[in-house]
Amino acid sequence: MRIPVHLARSFAAGDSSASSAAGFDESTIIEFGTPQEVLFACTTPLEFADVVRLRTADGSLDIEASVVAVQYHPGQTVIAARFLKEVPNWIVKS
Repeated sequence: MRIPVHLARSFAAGDSSASSAAGFDESTIIEFGTPQEVLFACTTPLEFADVVRLRTADGSLDIEASVVAVQYHPGQTVIAARFLKEVPNWIVKS
């Protein structure tokens, strides 16, 4: 699949941890995806249930996703995230 995206942490309105947890943004690549989930690696350590925003450069994908699985490796974290809303037509089905 290999779709380049911009990854940023999202905070819920009124989230008191937002001030203590440093926001981040980085570029990464979606390695695998379904209509509901994506898999990618990042350098920022994320936790289960963190909410992130994924955006492509052309804006065809701009969606929040919740982290549903995490695998830590030295210097890298592999993430599985589930979209919080339906994303129509982001994957062309054959």
